[in-house]
Order: sequence, then structure tokens, then C-alpha cells
Amino acid sequence: MSLWPEFVKALKQEVVPALGCTEPISLALAAALAARELGKTPQRIDAWVSANLMKNGMGVTVPGTGTVGLPIAAAVGALGGDPDAKLEVLKNLTVEQVAAGKQMLAEGKVKLGVAAVPNILYAEACVWHGDACARVAIADAHTNVIRIERNGEVLLKREAADAKPVESYELGDATARDVYDFATRAPLEMIEFIYDAAVLNSALADEGMSGKYGLHIGATLQRQIEAGLLSEGLLSRILTRTTAASDARMGGATLPAMSNSGSGNQGIAATMPVVVVAEHVKADRETLIRALALSHLIAVYIHTRLPKLSALCAVTTASMGAAAGMAQLLNGGYPAVSMAISSMIGDLAGMICDGASNSCAMKVSTSAGSGFKAVLMALDGTRVTGNEGIVAHDVDVSIANLGKLATQGMAQTDTQILQIMMDKR
Repeated sequence: MSLWPEFVKALKQEVVPALGCTEPISLALAAALAARELGKTPQRIDAWVSANLMKNGMGVTVPGTGTVGLPIAAAVGALGGDPDAKLEVLKNLTVEQVAAGKQMLAEGKVKLGVAAVPNILYAEACVWHGDACARVAIADAHTNVIRIERNGEVLLKREAADAKPVESYELGDATARDVYDFATRAPLEMIEFIYDAAVLNSALADEGMSGKYGLHIGATLQRQIEAGLLSEGLLSRILTRTTAASDARMGGATLPAMSNSGSGNQGIAATMPVVVVAEHVKADRETLIRALALSHLIAVYIHTRLPKLSALCAVTTASMGAAAGMAQLLNGGYPAVSMAISSMIGDLAGMICDGASNSCAMKVSTSAGSGFKAVLMALDGTRVTGNEGIVAHDVDVSIANLGKLATQGMAQTDTQILQIMMDKR
């Protein structure tokens, strides 16, 4: 019970609304903050991002713009972003501001480069009006401002490690069992806020089913069900609705996602399979809330063992949270939760992140399917055992092993992925 306050802090900090892919949004936020410091309409922008943020921002549609990439995010952030809205910085964009941003790009007034910084997550924007300029840098977390300058004068400077949010949390001593006990036993009022994840991400799923966004995978799967090429059932509903939400999110829908660990897709992956299973078993509101709290907190717990951005696709780990939530809804208890997570580590470890793009919805679909398969195995008493691969007999050791793979084993993989992507430009 002593960890419960830390769990609440973790959920409140890591499960928040976000409009658009959070890497371009981080640069948009830096540009919006810099524009406020400048106090004039920006005429040109110089931007720098870390290699990993470049990877995750190259191929994603920025909400409300219909345009892909980091330069448009910087431009519309500077011209119309709300600097106080954090990950919803672009929620109030106007048509005129978007048009002005596209004009800046057409005139070559937005320059973008890779920053020579050690930070995995880094975004810096310098906005100009004539000879006047303002600069803002964000590092290590998507809204973590570490430097503000105006006309060469340093207004704020701090180390990223010293810029932790007031509600920072520590899960170092936690176990998966601790997370399970919290989600299933904590007073409802302590975790009730997590219900908003179901509301926001279900709205994204509904929007994505229109078939207007990204690769429209969710809508395509639904058409194939209607055509008789796929069977209607719980698995197909999990896949279509979860993937449709990702389609909408990555395709530029102007609806917020409830994110997890700085990612809208991770938030979708941790939410929608749980929502669909809850509907299937006709769960009441409290049961859904507890399953969502379990899912999102397991996802956060696993992600604390990983780099903020890496070569490992973190939709897979968020879906391990969803597997936990689904197992609980299907009355599997903690044994099924731990077994399902271990099986997913045996199944999905090594799925690469090759940048945020419409194809992320494919990875969301694959991970959601893996999660449900692992839950069905667990309910039947079957799991990937500790005798196989990187999976251990103990689920927390399995999670630690996955973290080692991401932080150490896949470092060169990440460099190679980025090089391949940069060669395509």
C-alpha cells in the first residue's frame, strides 16, 4: 500500500491527453513557447531534434494540417500553437494559421537539423522576426523545458534531470503483483480518472472507422468481415477498433488520444482492447475502470525499464498492459496476467520502431492480436516458459530482460534504422 501514492502519480503523469504524434508535438510546443517569448509573429524558424525524435517525426501527419513531418509541426506551433496546452498545443489551430505555416515551408523559411546532443528525446526551436529571436529547448520528456533564451539572454537554464515535474514518481521497487493489487484493491475514487482513456480513445476509434485516415486498416478489416473474408467475433472487434483508433491518430485526426508514457499509440494499445473485452463481458463501470488502471499502469511499469525512445516498438509493451487488463476482465486473476505478459515477451520482443507513421497502426494491430492470444493461452494454463529465449520463470525478471534488450542489445539497431530512413530523404 505504501506504493499506491506513487502509482497514482505515475498514472496522472503518464496517462494524459495528446493531440497528434507526441514527437512532432514536442517540437511544436517548443516553437509555440519560443514564439510567446519572441512576442512577434515569427518569420522564420530554425529547429534541431535528436536522432530518435527525427526518426519518430519524419513520417507522421500533423493534426489539422494534412501534411507530414517535423517542419510543418514547427511552423504551425510557432504561428498558432497554444504554449500552455502542453501535448494539446495544436488543438486551436485555424485554417489561416495552417496556410501560413505551409507558406513558410514553401518559401524555405523552416530549417531542420539533427542536434548533436546526448539526449534521446530533444527538440529545440529558434524563431525569428527580423534580427530578434527566441529559443526554447525541450529534453528527456515531451514537455520538459530545459532552456529559454531571448535575443541571446538566457531566461531559463537547467539540467534535464533537475526539471522533473512536481508529481514525479518512483517505481523502482514495484513489482507486477504490486500493480495488480493496486488496480484491483485501491479505492475507486483514487483511480476513477482513468475512465477518460476509454472516452477519448473510443472516440478516435469511431473516427478511424470512417476510413478517411492513414492506411484505414480498421475500416478495411471491417469491410472484409462484411464480405465474409474474416469472421465476426471478439478478436476481430479488438483488432478493428484498436487499429482504427491508431489510423485516426496517425492520419491527422483532430481528436486527442489518451496517451501512455508519452505516446498516443501506446495509450490506444493499452485502452481499446480492454474496452472491447469489457463490452463483450458486459462489465460495469467500476470493473472497466480497474481493468484500465491495471492495463495502463502495467504499461507504465514496463516502460520505466525501457529508454524513452528506442529501436523497440513500445506499442508492444503497452499491449502487454492491455493483456493484463483483458485477463482480469475474463476472470483469470493474477496468474493469467503474469502468464500473458511472459508469453507476449516471448512473442513480440524485438519488434522494431522505424519511426512514427501510418504503418504504426499495423504494429498496433499485431500487438493487440498477440495480447489476446496470450490471454487465451493463459486462461488455458499455457505460457511461454522460463526455459525459452529471454523469458524467465518470473514475470518481473522477464520484463527486466526485455529492458536489457532495448537499452543495450538494440542500440546499434536504432542507429541503422535511422540511417536507412535518412538515406530515403
